[in-house]
Amino acid sequence: MSDGGTYTLVFAVPRPIDVAVGALGDRRLPAGGYAYTGSALGAGGFSRVDRHRRVAAGDHGVRHWHVDYLGGHPAVSLVGVERAGGGRDAECRVARTLAADGAAAEPVPGFGSSDCGCPAHLARYPGVDDALAAAAAAYAPLREGSGSRR
Repeated sequence: MSDGGTYTLVFAVPRPIDVAVGALGDRRLPAGGYAYTGSALGAGGFSRVDRHRRVAAGDHGVRHWHVDYLGGHPAVSLVGVERAGGGRDAECRVARTLAADGAAAEPVPGFGSSDCGCPAHLARYPGVDDALAAAAAAYAPLREGSGSRR
């Protein structure tokens, strides 16, 4: 079994921020909790999550993916990670679930979805607790019997 799979990073954005997101351009993001979903299916597996943690901590300055621009913003904190291992590619499924979370979620158009047909892989929630709860709920069915860990 692979050590990779699908992950969701939950960020706290305590105040509105402006972020230049590479080719996606400048984005104004309101305060709230944000859930970004990606995949870690290559040879490095979930080491990609460790890289995102280093970017968020300010220990890695290279911006490669859209999420690097959000996570690397000085006002933003990485506050949680959910994941489903075993080489499971549920990235688009989880991203769509989070973006469609009723009145609570608001997708950020085009963010993180330049390589698929999804409208977004980043969803904004009114608060961090909302984003953490939504991410946990989206992963619950994936974790059942899979042995995945956070």
